[in-house]
Amino acid sequence: MSLARPLRESILDQLHSGQWRAGDRLPTERELADTFGVSRTTVRKALADFKQQGLIEQTVGSGTFVAQRAGTRMGQRIQHDSSQHTSPADLMEARLAMEPAIIELAIRNASASDLQRMDACCDEAEAAETLEAFEHWDAELHQAIADAAHNSFVGNVFGLMKTVRAQGDWGQLKKKSVTPERRLAYQAQHRQIVGALRDRDAVRARELTLEHLLQVRRNLLGY
Repeated sequence: MSLARPLRESILDQLHSGQWRAGDRLPTERELADTFGVSRTTVRKALADFKQQGLIEQTVGSGTFVAQRAGTRMGQRIQHDSSQHTSPADLMEARLAMEPAIIELAIRNASASDLQRMDACCDEAEAAETLEAFEHWDAELHQAIADAAHNSFVGNVFGLMKTVRAQGDWGQLKKKSVTPERRLAYQAQHRQIVGALRDRDAVRARELTLEHLLQVRRNLLGY
């Protein structure tokens, strides 16, 4: 184990928990070195890394402080780490639980521009000349439906799911599983879901969303 690991983990824990907030002064290099039993050179290297990540700021003669945007940076870091360790099976499980559940919110809050955005995503997906482009607009459609709920937490969660879909494992499975016939089926299902949302038919939109996701899971994972 790296000698700097306990030091790094402790600093990240303090930032993540909010015990150290923007503008707070960190202990001195000497204090950190003594606390964690490492050299001041090791401390400097760790702090340099955190400074590069935008988590801390250093002022000659004044010390080291938590950066103003440290909270935002930590959120991005956590999101990135989470997406890197999410399997396609875990993602599908989450999608099956969450996407049908937000339909009522989307129907209640969707504006005309939200529905136009969904139509545009369908148009782009149908016109896509590559699987990668189709997958991009497929993900954008599901994000558009989530954003139509006009709930920032829901939007952020779906943003994370979209990030996971951009990872290599999901892409490889999609390449293996999406035939021209299946792509056409997905496109038709997307249009039906958007149509039900436009009609404000919560029951049908939820059923169509669940059926679509179950078919995607069968095609991707075989069950």
